Amino acid sequence: MSTGEKSTSTDGTIRRTIAQLRPHIPGLVGSLALAAAVVVSTLLVPVYSGDAVDCVMGEGSVDMTGLVSALRGLAAAVVVTMASQWLLTALTNRIAASIVRDMRRDAFAKLQVLPLSYIDSHRHGDIVNRVVTDIDQFSNGLTLTFQQLFSGVLTIVLTLVFMFKLNPAVTLVVICVTPVSIFTAKFIATRGYAHFHEQSVRRGELTGAVEEYVGGIPVLETFDAQDVACGHFREVDARLSQASFKAVFYSSLVNPTTRFVNALVYAGVGIFGAFAAIAGSLTVGGLTAFLSYANQYTKPFNDISDVVTELQNSFACAARLYALLDEPEQAPDAPGAVELSNVRGQVELRDVAFSYTPDRPLIEHFSLSVRPGMRVAIVGPTGCGKSTMINLLMRFYDVDAGQILVDGRDVRDITRASLRAAYGMVLQETWVKSATVADNLRLGASDATDEEVRQAAKAAFAHDFIMRLPHGYDTVLGGDQSSISAGQRQLLCIARAMLANAPMLILDEATSNIDTRTEILVQRAFERLMEGRTSFVVAHRLSTIVGADLIVTMRDGRIVETGTHEQLLAAHGFYASLYESQFS
Repeated sequence: MSTGEKSTSTDGTIRRTIAQLRPHIPGLVGSLALAAAVVVSTLLVPVYSGDAVDCVMGEGSVDMTGLVSALRGLAAAVVVTMASQWLLTALTNRIAASIVRDMRRDAFAKLQVLPLSYIDSHRHGDIVNRVVTDIDQFSNGLTLTFQQLFSGVLTIVLTLVFMFKLNPAVTLVVICVTPVSIFTAKFIATRGYAHFHEQSVRRGELTGAVEEYVGGIPVLETFDAQDVACGHFREVDARLSQASFKAVFYSSLVNPTTRFVNALVYAGVGIFGAFAAIAGSLTVGGLTAFLSYANQYTKPFNDISDVVTELQNSFACAARLYALLDEPEQAPDAPGAVELSNVRGQVELRDVAFSYTPDRPLIEHFSLSVRPGMRVAIVGPTGCGKSTMINLLMRFYDVDAGQILVDGRDVRDITRASLRAAYGMVLQETWVKSATVADNLRLGASDATDEEVRQAAKAAFAHDFIMRLPHGYDTVLGGDQSSISAGQRQLLCIARAMLANAPMLILDEATSNIDTRTEILVQRAFERLMEGRTSFVVAHRLSTIVGADLIVTMRDGRIVETGTHEQLLAAHGFYASLYESQFS
């Protein structure tokens, strides 16, 4: 990425961040007022301190009245500073938390409308990192900006005003040294963004690797592949460490350079202020106040430098989040798309073609006609396109060519929600959310009664193991799903499909994790469930689909044979060879 591209990207991120602040303008105005109160009251402290010093500098006398007045003013300034600082922190934290909350909600909502192709093509750990870690980093930058940037800029401006009133000549010394600090901060900031952006990307890569390997620990241990995993982790971690080192290196330059400039300012004020005091144009108390102002004037440059450094990281994280929010959403339903109702279950595929990448065709010239109530089994070797057909039927992906029709209507002219509601689906990869067993079963039928939930669980032969759980149907399943086995999760998914009671069914290796005895019982339940329903069954174990009304044999994305089990065996074709390979 060129420097110009980086600048444009950063400018765009800044503009979008400012747009996020618009709903919070009243709060920002309030924070500016509080920041001004903090700065003014802080700057009054040296004034009262200088007055107190002058009250005790007279020969043989002390101005007690003036001293008491100065001390009262000093105490009031300290109290106002403390109260205003507390209110400023509380208000800015609330604003930052509100902005980050809205952004996180927007990001999660975006995930719900992204096409499945995006989820399939991005590591889940990286997506999680954008929604959680990157937003947290962005929040840190906002908080620092609200709390330190506003007050820092005001401190610099108002300190110059106060110093100018005390002695314009000494103030000019401060002004002449200031550009050095500004140039230093800008020089470092312009070179730090790219490294912070890379650090954020590498952090997402590392999060994805950790998620991947933690989920695969049993497999790694089975194949004694821990060394391979550790080696890959070290490579990813090394890339993150290198990016982090460069980012930290540039950020670490900020503090010492600004402190050096601050020392120059303080020395200049001390030297020229001493000459002014000797010449009589500045009192000793005034010199004391001037030195305090020199410290107060230079401190915001350190704070602002820290804020700029943190903002580099924040903008890098925000850019990744905005990139997620800018991803093209799933194509909306066609204008005039209809709700699918009174589904009969007639499904037709006409010369369908589809590929995940244009240069690698997967499904070509696929045609199939399914009458209402038919039980269709789809079989074939791994990678032939069986699960892809399920994705097309559910319209997780749209066909590249041809048509898929349900009850004589092109699925692209039907709303996705009503199309998917017409299918009950059980996949080989089970998913159970962190909720009660009953809530998991109601995922597709939120209005189901407790009795209906129990009946569905009994039909799926899940009731017995559910009742053995600590709280039965009210047992909360952990996010890691460690409380139940893979087979039990699959039984819950089967019960969920039964409870949804959709007019059509898709079963993709729906009993792959179930023991043989339970599988026989579940197959019987499926027999009852599929009666009168159009059903698509993807199976590797051909013994489970011998009773199908139509068996579709696929190879290389094409239909090579169709027929009943007996017809295909009698044909001695590809299906017969698959069947014999399992039972010979």
